[in-house]
Amino acid sequence: MDTSLMRLNQVTKTYIMGEVTVEALKATSLEIMSGELLVILGPSGSGKSTLLNIMGGMDLPTSGQVYFNGQDLSRASEAQLTRYRRNDVGFVFQFFNLITDLTARENVELAADLVEHPLSAVEVLTEVGMADRIDHFPSQMSGGEQQRVSIARAVVKNPRLLLCDEPTGSLDFLTGRLILELLANINRKWGRTVVIVTHNAPIAAMANRVVRMSSGSVVEVAGNESPAPAERIEW
Repeated sequence: MDTSLMRLNQVTKTYIMGEVTVEALKATSLEIMSGELLVILGPSGSGKSTLLNIMGGMDLPTSGQVYFNGQDLSRASEAQLTRYRRNDVGFVFQFFNLITDLTARENVELAADLVEHPLSAVEVLTEVGMADRIDHFPSQMSGGEQQRVSIARAVVKNPRLLLCDEPTGSLDFLTGRLILELLANINRKWGRTVVIVTHNAPIAAMANRVVRMSSGSVVEVAGNESPAPAERIEW
């Protein structure tokens, strides 16, 4: 984890809403290291989802620079951002966003078809514990199962960066902890850089580093020499 994968330099994001100017993200500098599990922690309105959207190339900063593997995303064209989102980033959201009339396998294969060197959809679904549900539709799955499929959909592209926005937010405690175990395994076994955005403070215990945000600013970046196993986290 001594190689920088992403670097944000004095990044801001301002929205104009009628006559009101909203500073969603104030001058923020942050480095994401290759292979780490990073938790961005903060309450609603702290700017953490705005930061994640900028990291994922879904939004551009108002000012500042965002570098991914040396590429300046803050100056990228829409076509370049599309390639970045397609090839380098996997997204996991609070709500699963699966296509309802496609099976688990078809949802994952749809993502695999976007990239040149995908992983096997069946192997990834098996890895996330969905081997016996591959041909089931979302309506036939529990929330935790749907989230496993959404993680498989993100991972099958073989991305270097996995961005997770409140991945346990719509799940009960036990199911949420299973999802955290899965994300930790993807980080540890597959070497993927995993960033988890959450308001749930206990989740920070599983991270290599924790970024704490408040009112649009990073207020602390703390290392964690002994990350806790996800199965021991309680909230």
